[in-house]
Amino acid sequence: MVRSARAGACVGGRPRTLARVNATDRTPADLLRSALAADPGRPLVTFYDDATGERVELSVTTFANWVAKTANLLQGDLGAGPGDRVVVLLPAHWQTAVWLLACSSVGVVADVGGDPSGADVVVSGPESLDAARACGGERVALALRPLGGRFPQTPAGFVDYAVEVPGQGDRFVAFSPVDPEEPALVVGGVELTGVEVVERALGDAGALARARVLSGLSYDTWEGLSVGLYAPLATGGSVVLCRNLAELSEESLAKRVESERVAVSRV
Repeated sequence: MVRSARAGACVGGRPRTLARVNATDRTPADLLRSALAADPGRPLVTFYDDATGERVELSVTTFANWVAKTANLLQGDLGAGPGDRVVVLLPAHWQTAVWLLACSSVGVVADVGGDPSGADVVVSGPESLDAARACGGERVALALRPLGGRFPQTPAGFVDYAVEVPGQGDRFVAFSPVDPEEPALVVGGVELTGVEVVERALGDAGALARARVLSGLSYDTWEGLSVGLYAPLATGGSVVLCRNLAELSEESLAKRVESERVAVSRV
């Protein structure tokens, strides 16, 4: 369902110009670097979990720092590189968005909801640990607790992301150049290169261009990923990402749309 909270597609009575932050960007990681150069202090991802009451807001700078740390963990400690496959068994969450951009930074394929049995690395939330154990490679567990908290006890056979990531470096340099024409993302069984992710995000943007978007969509479809991350990133917008939105009443949702200055809602 699409809802417009206000006339978010126009400025001064004229249609918005649909353009990426930088015309040379060819991967999602490129988009993030351009966003960081253009306006590092603006909000990029605001996350709500309506089952726990959690709210987290990440500026471009803060988000990029998490991405750098995660990319260093992925490349250094987990030994992943271009061509490797990282299966992502996570819900729509700010830490999932971080992992997707970290995968793009390293040049590995992020396979959202894929089969972990043949993966080089699996990244799992607490509800998918049993499935993730099919991975014979590296396994990372995310507790998805408020404030990025760790597990009370690390699940057997996994490393705890919240324990490992804080000590990683704040700057990331890939060991090997990332080829934008190589596979970068798999979602819904469809494989996309870095270039295709960027172009699809731009093509989907429409009224989302430079808008503040509220999304209650899952990350296991292209639409959910585009609305909830890639399209706002590609066009200088921001996303209010909501998990467990069914817990919220219509009245409370309307108040959130107003308080967060949302232009377009997709729930």
